[in-house]
Amino acid sequence: MSLTDRLREHVRDNRGGMLYDLMFAVVWVGLVSFLFDVVFTDAPRWAFYMFMLAGIPAYFGFFISLEIAKNQ
Repeated sequence: MSLTDRLREHVRDNRGGMLYDLMFAVVWVGLVSFLFDVVFTDAPRWAFYMFMLAGIPAYFGFFISLEIAKNQ
């Protein structure tokens, strides 16, 4: 199996999950960028990066709680 075939198979198997991951990332970065461009204009740069890093636990928390809600 060539690399291209393996890549196609991987994308076919994980298409929905990859799309949800991308949507979450785009929304999170957009929201944080908006907040720091409009609301927190005088905030230090490190706070911006901390909010961006907070997207990692927010991602896992959101999808874990979504999975728990689906199972109930």
